[in-house]
Amino acid sequence: MIELIPAIDIINGQCVRLTKGDYQQKTVYSDSPAEVAKGFEQLGYKRLHVVDLDGAKSKHIVNDEVLRRITTETKLTVDFGGGIKTDEDIRKAFDAGAKMVTVGSIAVQQPELCFEWLDKYGAERIILGADVRHGKISINGWKEDSDEDLLPFLRKYIDAGIKNVLCTEISKDGTLAGPAIELYKEVMRVYPELHLIASGGVSSIDDIKALDVAGIPAVVFGKAIYEGRIDLRKLIKSPLS
Repeated sequence: MIELIPAIDIINGQCVRLTKGDYQQKTVYSDSPAEVAKGFEQLGYKRLHVVDLDGAKSKHIVNDEVLRRITTETKLTVDFGGGIKTDEDIRKAFDAGAKMVTVGSIAVQQPELCFEWLDKYGAERIILGADVRHGKISINGWKEDSDEDLLPFLRKYIDAGIKNVLCTEISKDGTLAGPAIELYKEVMRVYPELHLIASGGVSSIDDIKALDVAGIPAVVFGKAIYEGRIDLRKLIKSPLS
């Protein structure tokens, strides 16, 4: 069955969601991300995806203390992204309790540093963030599009040993308009060995079922939870098939 990964995005220490990565289209859902995380854990979820949106915008980790609260107050396996640009940033994330980190912009701008991190920390602790807009990898909190095309970008990192990829279709993110299933199917067709984590647009349990049927290994979802579109209790207790 597809791996289910709830998401918490953080701005100013609060749990928020953006629409299409636009910081001007922000909705605050909770003042305590740690309490939200504990709620997921109590329902039986094991994984959590945490994004430091302040960090992504500032180009360095900002909300590491919020991460620390989540990892000390729950037993969730947390992957953390947003603002990881330097050796200090990645150490800070791991020191705050992240089991894995997601690297995105830095993977475009300084691939050699990311290759060093793969060697140092191991492929099981590094997730490649591939945020896509108009077929190009987007960087710096989705404020810029790079010249990198998705599939060649993934090939470079697969050759370096990457196994986990978080792929977000930015035009879908936060829209509740359904995930980019055809994009994810194409990635899996070309790179069937990847542990691909789909992200963006999930609006219902039916969307997650469709990803499962398509053979996508994992899914991150957030806004559909906070908007009451997905019953987390029902999702984790009922088989998707």
